[in-house]
Amino acid sequence: MHSQLSLLLLVNVMTCGLEVCLAVGTIYIPPLLLEAGLEERYMTMVLGVGPVLGLIFVPLIGSASDTWRSRFGRRRPFIWALSLGVLLALVLIPHASSLAELLALQSHWWPEVSLLVLGIILLQFCGQACFTPLEALVSDLFPGEQDSRWAFTVFSLLLSLGGCLGYLLPAVDWNTGVAAAYISSQETFIYALLTLMFLACLLSTLFISEETAVSVEAGGRPGAGRKLRRCCGLVVPLLTPQRLLSAAGGLLAVLPHSLQMYRGMPRVLCRLFLADLCSWMALESFMLFYTDYVGEGLYNGLPSAKPGTRGRQLYEEGVRMASLGLFLQCVTSACWSLVVDRVVARVGPKVLLLGSVSLLALSTAVMTLSHSTLLVTLMTATTGVTFCTLQVLPYTLICLYHSNSQVFFPSTLRKPANTCKDTSSSSIHLSKMHSERLPGLVPPEPPVGSPPPLCVLNIPHPDMDTLALPGGTRGMCLDMALLDSAYLLSQVVPSLLMGSLVQLTHNVSAYMASSCVLSVLAVVLSSRIIFDRKDMELLC
Repeated sequence: MHSQLSLLLLVNVMTCGLEVCLAVGTIYIPPLLLEAGLEERYMTMVLGVGPVLGLIFVPLIGSASDTWRSRFGRRRPFIWALSLGVLLALVLIPHASSLAELLALQSHWWPEVSLLVLGIILLQFCGQACFTPLEALVSDLFPGEQDSRWAFTVFSLLLSLGGCLGYLLPAVDWNTGVAAAYISSQETFIYALLTLMFLACLLSTLFISEETAVSVEAGGRPGAGRKLRRCCGLVVPLLTPQRLLSAAGGLLAVLPHSLQMYRGMPRVLCRLFLADLCSWMALESFMLFYTDYVGEGLYNGLPSAKPGTRGRQLYEEGVRMASLGLFLQCVTSACWSLVVDRVVARVGPKVLLLGSVSLLALSTAVMTLSHSTLLVTLMTATTGVTFCTLQVLPYTLICLYHSNSQVFFPSTLRKPANTCKDTSSSSIHLSKMHSERLPGLVPPEPPVGSPPPLCVLNIPHPDMDTLALPGGTRGMCLDMALLDSAYLLSQVVPSLLMGSLVQLTHNVSAYMASSCVLSVLAVVLSSRIIFDRKDMELLC
């Protein structure tokens, strides 16, 4: 038990480091873009580019990871490659202005904005995509429903601790005191500190013993993984025009595979995906724009004002207060992760999930109507319960589905394609197999004396899991990647719509109102999730 806990903590050190970087990005990215001169609607659109790329490539990364074979294992090569993108972003974001001055002879506004946007896209895409192989690594090392729930509880704890540290760093005014003489700006100092911390966390993955000779347990079409590796191989060695054109063609080639992965989700996974999408959309509508809401709505600051003016000082003070509120959210999430396993055992996962999303709806409703900084901060702290629950229960359900795939993924038990023989005996065998595992899912037996079917054709069906291998299994990393895509999509929709909504209403409280409405919808969709065999019987 002690060795397992040590291994789990070692794996999640990287999780903690990633969350620190993304938490600081959540605080600083909207103000940095607004201070650079971008309008509210363009700022929110930039925040959606990284998640859009994730929607395309995260399922492919998950599929490639399930079929990858190397002496470093299946997961770590992808973790390392995506971490390089995070490190590059940590250099580009704070030094965009300095690099723009070197690249431009006259006006350096466009180069500065371009470099800043590139760094933000890299941080969001690589940082969020890196969680998928990390989650799959946790599930590989700790299989089974009980072990996986315990492992993802520790995963959520380290994630919350990383968020605590990430939100606490911007809340401190580093421009005053002894450190002021050694730093050029608060943002530069914090990002330099992040780079050192993230490098240390990345080194911890070298000491994880991941089995290298792993058989392909999984899902995902090998063709998609090969196309992804070929596409990446064209870009990494040398960025010549010919290679860029070939890489662009490779990207277009993998898009149909990405769409097929989404279309091939089983119904149980589709229900979980939709509920998780709406829940995260409600939470992200609140978290992504919380700093702007506090700075402009509660403190009446102006992000576009010149440095040193009253409006700019009020906005920066509001940003620091927002950092404190999100820090308290992570403290609540960390504390809740210590007891969430016991709460699930006592009340059940369905009651806990519905209750936590309902709490988010109540909190955002209060924040929409209230202008009290203290009350808004307290409501922000309560959303940590929802944040922790969404980090644990959906992934635990994925492990539950895979622990008994014959029950929850019955469509993976398909017959061979284009076989022209008597399949009545196999149908009876399949009926018995289903009746043993799940009563009520027994297909009708053929009548006595009926002629055998002429041919069994492999015709696609909307509920057919087209990504299952002949063995009837699905890839764990692929399904977690699909679930992570819900998290990524939850950032795309608010990013595209929230800026225009705020400009239309001329009120930043629209962020909180939208989150409240989405939370109510999430409660409805969460009630339709398959939590156990009884729910599966009702579905069928």
